[in-house]
Amino acid sequence: MQLGVLVMTDRSTMPAAGGLPSYTSVVRDKWVLFLILGIVLVIGGLLAITVPLASSIAVAIVIAAVLVIGGVVQIWQSFSVKGWGGFLWQLITGIVALVGGVLIYANPVFGALALTIVVAAIFIAQGASQLVLGFRIRPHDGWGWIVTGGVISILAGLMIWFEFPVSGTWALGLLAGISILFNGWSYIAIALAARKLA
Repeated sequence: MQLGVLVMTDRSTMPAAGGLPSYTSVVRDKWVLFLILGIVLVIGGLLAITVPLASSIAVAIVIAAVLVIGGVVQIWQSFSVKGWGGFLWQLITGIVALVGGVLIYANPVFGALALTIVVAAIFIAQGASQLVLGFRIRPHDGWGWIVTGGVISILAGLMIWFEFPVSGTWALGLLAGISILFNGWSYIAIALAARKLA
């Protein structure tokens, strides 16, 4: 009778189901690529923050393209399933998205201004919901952070709202830049952590 030998292994180095390498081992082996991606995103984020008007217009153009493509697909899909009860609403939604995308693309500065109002409204609404949530879960741990986040969100929304239309020249670009910057830092952090394991 043979005795089996129990070998303890680190789960991060074991291949995943189907023989594919685990996420951790891939990151550890390719940490330089993650670092390069992170650096590129950080630089891109800083550029977006330093030229917010150009970034705002770029964001507006991207959203316009998404609306146009989404609108066309939705219109096509609505005619493909005419028998469905939601045909008319889906067709109208697709037309609105298509027209909105074309209008934003035709005048991206106006599109950036319109999107800025939407962003301000979202911040205010999100902040208000965070305040309600924070006070409802009080005195549980973390309720203060939720309330603080809600206050900051409301203040950011009000700042964008009350500085409109000037905020239309910087708000979208600044927010996009900050988002890209944080994404870049997260990839750098992943890369540096993986480098220690390499």
